[in-house]
Amino acid sequence: MSFEAPHLLPTPVRSPASPLLRVEGLTRHFMVSGERIDVLHDCTFDVARGEVVAIIGQSGSGKSTLLNVLGLLDRPSGGSYVFDGVDTTGLREGSRSRLRGDGIGFVFQQFHLLERRTALSNVGVPMVLSGVPLLRRRARAKELLESVGLGHRLHSQPHQLSGGEQQRVALARALSRDPALILADEPTGALDAASSTMIMDQLIEQARDHDAAVVVVTHDPKVAERADRIVELVEGRTR
Repeated sequence: MSFEAPHLLPTPVRSPASPLLRVEGLTRHFMVSGERIDVLHDCTFDVARGEVVAIIGQSGSGKSTLLNVLGLLDRPSGGSYVFDGVDTTGLREGSRSRLRGDGIGFVFQQFHLLERRTALSNVGVPMVLSGVPLLRRRARAKELLESVGLGHRLHSQPHQLSGGEQQRVALARALSRDPALILADEPTGALDAASSTMIMDQLIEQARDHDAAVVVVTHDPKVAERADRIVELVEGRTR
């Protein structure tokens, strides 16, 4: 029986000009009741550090499936996905989990905050999982909440916050480990126009100020037009 060394990752292969992520010929299919369902077909694109990319497409085009693969929550059926110099295609689950935890932050449409915890505590959750000491965790969470304009809401629970405020807490949580990649799945879908603008402002600011890549899945053309580039999915194929 063989064992994978804990948290052991391959040596990244990077160059100054290399993209943060590179997807080549990526496919994903599922077996449902013995029938093969092809969702992604030969997807190929790069995303550079500091770049904001919007992924658009009709419902059922494969956007969420692609985002799950990029977030290392799902594996492709074929092709390759290189993230920050590491070919993720053959990684075991322990290494995928470490790479995901260290390098990727997630922002979801429905926020996914812990209801009985304060904003400060919610932002600290990823740092708890990575063993950051309590005082450092609280200081970092406070700094992040202040950076998204919620310094006055540190001790508020989700039910005491507006939708826009909850999404800003979720964004602060996604940034808590300084990720190289932020994946946002319809981050403005449940928000009003003013809150949507604010969330996009802050996502773009993170990309510019911290050289993080941001990939946003959206149905909203106003959100997509603010990205540096648009990748369209049509019947599971990138354009």
